Amino acid sequence: MSDEKIWLGLDPGLATIGWAVLTEDRQGTPQLLDYGIIETDADLSTPQRLVEIERDLVELIEEFEPTQAVMEMPFFGRHIKAAGGVLQAVGIINLVCCREADIEPVQLHQSSWKAHLGNGRATKGEVAEIIATLFDMENLPVDDSVDAIAIGYAGLCGLTNNIS
Repeated sequence: MSDEKIWLGLDPGLATIGWAVLTEDRQGTPQLLDYGIIETDADLSTPQRLVEIERDLVELIEEFEPTQAVMEMPFFGRHIKAAGGVLQAVGIINLVCCREADIEPVQLHQSSWKAHLGNGRATKGEVAEIIATLFDMENLPVDDSVDAIAIGYAGLCGLTNNIS
């Protein structure tokens, strides 16, 4: 059995979940294996969207066999309509990671994983620039996968301010 750690970074949402898979090479340098987004159709009911999220996450876990998972714990102001759906998606992520891979995801504050990059208030564009530099990438899409890469990178580097 390999002692290689494979990190699954997740930026949760009901409409879109960013995901990234990272590991380290033999010298301990972080390596980005793959990244993308899971999108659900707004015309579907919330339960149907959650089933789609579950199916897609199961496929990701089967393909990459992560040993660790880390996700952003969403923060909502008082009047955010999307909070219920996003928190249900967080529940599906927890369920699938635990059931399929025996992993309990580390949950990070947005400001902590962004601060890990050097700017706790970085915009998505600024996060993309930092990630593109860290992983020597060109044409990185500025979408939820960028945040997932940064979240996964923070977990891989040992950020553990876990929210219970």
